[in-house]
Amino acid sequence: MTVLEMSRRLLAHESRAMLARLARIEPFALTMPMVPAAACSVEAQNAIEQHMQKVKRGLRRLIVRFLDQLRGAPRHGFVPHAAQEQFTLLRMRFNSLITQFDIFGDVLSQRSEHGTGVRVAGLDAVVTDALNVPGVQLDVPPVMCYLDRGHGAAIRRVRTRLPGGDLSPVAVINVPRERMIGSGVASSLVHEAGHQAAALLELIPSLRVPLIARQRTAPPKERQTWLAWERWISEILSDFWSVGKLGIGATTGLMAVVSLPRPFVFRLDLEDPHPFPWIRVRLSGVLGRTLYPHVQWDRLLAVWDALYPRTGLAPSMLQWLAQLEGTLPQFVTLLLGHKPKALAGRALKDLFPNAERSPARLASIFDQHRQRPASLAAISPTLAFAAIGQARMDGKLDPEAEGNLLRELLTVWAVRGSLGSSQRCARGQMPAAFNGRRATVPAPAA
Repeated sequence: MTVLEMSRRLLAHESRAMLARLARIEPFALTMPMVPAAACSVEAQNAIEQHMQKVKRGLRRLIVRFLDQLRGAPRHGFVPHAAQEQFTLLRMRFNSLITQFDIFGDVLSQRSEHGTGVRVAGLDAVVTDALNVPGVQLDVPPVMCYLDRGHGAAIRRVRTRLPGGDLSPVAVINVPRERMIGSGVASSLVHEAGHQAAALLELIPSLRVPLIARQRTAPPKERQTWLAWERWISEILSDFWSVGKLGIGATTGLMAVVSLPRPFVFRLDLEDPHPFPWIRVRLSGVLGRTLYPHVQWDRLLAVWDALYPRTGLAPSMLQWLAQLEGTLPQFVTLLLGHKPKALAGRALKDLFPNAERSPARLASIFDQHRQRPASLAAISPTLAFAAIGQARMDGKLDPEAEGNLLRELLTVWAVRGSLGSSQRCARGQMPAAFNGRRATVPAPAA
């Protein structure tokens, strides 16, 4: 047997083996054991299964075409190194498909953990509610949450690139295990939901325009400060979303995440999209005080100052703090007053029902449910978390009771989501695929 023939047979053998392995990748519906309440939404399951089947079919076609080329090689000529290059690309594509399978598989397999799976499904309901904007028709994507190691939460937004270049059919949010379970988990969840909402509303490019303009027109000593606000705008928008949905619970949750050793709290890095922790908490507090005026925000920021005083900081850092705090009111006014095209004349400050989430109203909501706290499950998840966060701030809820209450609420929301999916399937209402439409504001009634 010649070297050419041996090369052709080797590549054909490896390609057929790849086809065999590809055929053994079964749908998740056949391999994932979990109670119905722990399952992700029908929309998410449908999106993932359709995505994986589409990628598998595409790869199978490429492998079959390659095998056909190898069979015809004796007649049309065979160049081993060129064939090897083609095969290597196919194998890389196969490996990227396996990586995608593992990404979704890790999320789904966690749903089989007793207790954990159901509560994680409850987190899905919180994120879905966080993406609901009254008066704005957002094409909300399917959402899946999971727990993992790490310090902060993270999101893989829908329509962002997966390994291999395919677009993710769902939004996947990673929540650190150490966040489970306390009211702080909502702060992390809604922050990540804010990243998805900002993308759907196209807020980041819209806000960068006035921020870059401000850099040009500001006094020379302030231009670097406005550059910082522009560099950090993605994370700031997500913090704004969290405060808007959760009130003071967003800021206390943020404080828990960024309470790091002092050098990290005051470490300035303009290449990092996150504001450094000290100014990030202050900004969250100022946003909360502006949206929901109350003396509690000043008290909380005074606590933050006591935990991380400015004493002993380098003169350069003290100068940065002074400049950032000096432009903070102007920045907050610009942010909250911004009117992106997607909102058709409405400002960002109008996105949230402020009266419903004022400190007094949240305290009243919690008091109404105090005898039966689990009845908070009857209201929207983010509003329930906001009321719990306010109760914690007011000293009405101790940590032990808070943890027990949240476990119960997440379970109720998970069961409700499961029953809703079952009812939609029973009625033959198959979920529509996320199409990535831009947000729209309904026209006023005539």
